[in-house]
Amino acid sequence: MSGSAGVGASLSETTDDMIPAVETTATRRIRAVVLDWAGTTQDYGSQAPVGAFVEVFARNGVEVTTAQARGPMGIYKLDHIRAIAAMPEVAEGWQKVHGSACTEDDVRAMYVELVPIQEAVLPDFCDLIPGTIEAAAEIRARGYKIGSTTGYPRSVGEIAAAHAIAQGYEPDVMVCADEVPAGRPEPWMLLRAMEQLRAFPPSCVVKVGDTAADIAEGTNAGTWTVGVTRTGNYVGLSRDEMAALPPEERVRLAKHAATILRRAGAHYLIGSIGELPPVLDEIEISLTLGERP
Repeated sequence: MSGSAGVGASLSETTDDMIPAVETTATRRIRAVVLDWAGTTQDYGSQAPVGAFVEVFARNGVEVTTAQARGPMGIYKLDHIRAIAAMPEVAEGWQKVHGSACTEDDVRAMYVELVPIQEAVLPDFCDLIPGTIEAAAEIRARGYKIGSTTGYPRSVGEIAAAHAIAQGYEPDVMVCADEVPAGRPEPWMLLRAMEQLRAFPPSCVVKVGDTAADIAEGTNAGTWTVGVTRTGNYVGLSRDEMAALPPEERVRLAKHAATILRRAGAHYLIGSIGELPPVLDEIEISLTLGERP
């Protein structure tokens, strides 16, 4: 065979530079961390969404408790209204007030009401959760990309993002629930974020959130999942409210949240975003050992 390079070059004539790089198990690593917003990076206790749901039902003559409003947290807000309306006590209340069952048209009408309520109240709940900026800096220092997904529609998500940026936190991408075929627990927001980040395979992506819907989003996309307990929806208290509790009560509430997230399939649990870096270390070791979510 002649010494000319090309398609017909023999193996003996190839060089290391000519061989495509093939990623091995030993070199695999995390490529992106995709973070939730309310209760995870912003809005300690996930306060903003709750009041908006309570108010929109009140405007329609139906009382909804905080616990009922929190139940479906993490999913697209249209689906969230639908889920609240389907709760037996809420459905019964609607029937008494309106003389008929809550219809899909009613749900969509409430969603139209909900969005401006959320837009109006959100700026009061946009403080970053302590540790967010530091965790984001550590993520970037490791060379990982940062994505975000949210159950908010784009108009509300933009408000959250603008306030976060002003405080020093800016993910590389944000995907909102009204931009995909369906929100959580389906994986499309997370997959869209991964596409925009060009982060693959799923085993090299970590999803972090404070609701069962967040965890399901991650598991359905095939990523690692990390559940946030103390600052999230299932504790549901502001930073000051949490600090005012006796230590044993804080522990009890965090354990309650942990139970829900663990049952949802979380691979790891943390109290707040500031505790994320050591978990990333553990996932890196797992990837090195060839383990997958």
